[in-house]
This record gives sequence, C-alpha cells and structure tokens, in this order.
Amino acid sequence: MDKLMMTTMDPAVATRRRWLAALALGAAAWAWAPAARAQTLEAPDALIQRVATEVFDTVKRDPALRAGDVARISALVDTKLMPHVDFERMTASAVGRFWRSATPEQRQRLMAEFKTLLVRTYSGALTQINDQTLVVRPLRAAADATEVVVRSEIRGKGEPVQLDYRLVRTPQGWKVYDLNVMGVWLVDTYRTQFAQEINARGIDGLIATLAERNRSNAQRS
Repeated sequence: MDKLMMTTMDPAVATRRRWLAALALGAAAWAWAPAARAQTLEAPDALIQRVATEVFDTVKRDPALRAGDVARISALVDTKLMPHVDFERMTASAVGRFWRSATPEQRQRLMAEFKTLLVRTYSGALTQINDQTLVVRPLRAAADATEVVVRSEIRGKGEPVQLDYRLVRTPQGWKVYDLNVMGVWLVDTYRTQFAQEINARGIDGLIATLAERNRSNAQRS
C-alpha cells in the first residue's frame, strides 16, 4: 500500500473520494483570471459556484479530457487550477511544525514535489465527470472576513456528496488552501502521513519519497 495514500477505507470509497477531491480543487480553478476580475471582490460562494460550472462544462465538452488524455488533463489542472490555490500555505500546513525548520531550498522542493503528487494523483479523476453538478450552500461569514468555509454538495446519480472549501482572501483574490470531502480534510490527511515520514527520515527523506512516488506515477502514465 502506498504509504503516502494510506487509508483504512473501502477501496471503492477511497477512489470516489480521490476523484471528488479533484473535482473540489477543479471547482476552485479559474478563480480571478484576468478576464474575470471585477472592481469588487466576488463573494466566495458565488465564485465557487460560477467556476465549478465552468470547469464541469469544459470537461463534458472536451473528448480528450473525458478519454483520459493524461497530458491534457495535467495541463488543465496545472495551468487553470494550481495558480488559484494558495499552495505555499497548503504545503506548509501539510508539513506542519517541520515547515519552520525547513530551509528555503527544502521548502521549494517540498512544494514542487507535493504539487506534482497532487496533479498526478487527482488529474485522472476529471475523466469521471458525467452528470454531476455542484450546488453551493449560502455563505455564512462576516463581510470583512479574511478566511471562510464554503460548503457545497456534488449532485448526480446517487446520494449527494459533501464538499467544503477553506479559502483565504489574498491581494489576488480568494484562494483555496484546503478542502473537505465527505468529512475528511485533505491537508489533515497528508499532515499525518508526512509527519510519519519526517520523523523516520527527516525532511530530505520526505522529499525523496515524494520524488520517487512521482517518478512511479509518471512511468505508469
């Protein structure tokens, strides 16, 4: 079992969570692209709803994406999604207290390998989009809030799936830094796994393990 994706859940449920996590991130993609930027900050819940519709519709219209073209999927995730995630904060949260002792070079390598891991792990999930839609619940947050949780559901065949986002207000707009699929926060899951690796082999050991996992993923693609 991949020690960076350890789980005790049923494999079918784990697979579902994996692709749903990709959809969750995808729903945050394209946020605050230059063509969409307005004079005032778009409400986080309205942003998620609008962008989710755009992403879902794009995948449904693109035969190459639906057919599982790895290069095209990776390009979509890498160019349209990752620039709109606060990835330094996400990585720092996943590494936890060890982030403070990491050198600038180690931090850059951790972010690069973690980014590659997420793209490779979740990009194929975009092929699973079929009849799903994302419905955002009304946001309950103060007007001057700098961090919010946007709650939503993915609806399609079967039971709705809970999907929550943590977003932070930045000078470039709202950015996602964590997400919750069916009660499981992504960063918390990786923090536990990363801590085990760092305790055993240090930060460089975690970097090496991530790099090896990414090489294995690339060879299987």
